[in-house]
Amino acid sequence: MITLYEYPKCTTCRKGKKFLQENDVEFESIDMVKQPPEADTLFELVERSDRDVDEFFNKRGKKFKELDLKERLDEMTKEEKIELLSTDGMLIRRPLLYDGSSVVLGFKEEEYKQFVTSRN
Repeated sequence: MITLYEYPKCTTCRKGKKFLQENDVEFESIDMVKQPPEADTLFELVERSDRDVDEFFNKRGKKFKELDLKERLDEMTKEEKIELLSTDGMLIRRPLLYDGSSVVLGFKEEEYKQFVTSRN
């Protein structure tokens, strides 16, 4: 099962969702603001992505700036970062696409094409 974590008002999320729909990809959509992924789910996503946890932060977001995270991230442990991400979906880079093994952060059409073709 494919899960798309999105913020419905986000233009980039709508592009990702539209791409999946136009390519007949079945997926479950979760509003990451109303229902942020839990810490254990985020830990799994980070581990499966082979990315640094810092890449999961929406660094251009208002919430990231309000919390002055640019300065604070270096002082936090991986666990603290994941716990923080799980408290507020607006902190998470979006959209986030997950199929149980692969993770795609953000929307780049080429990455989505690779994701879709790797599943066939």
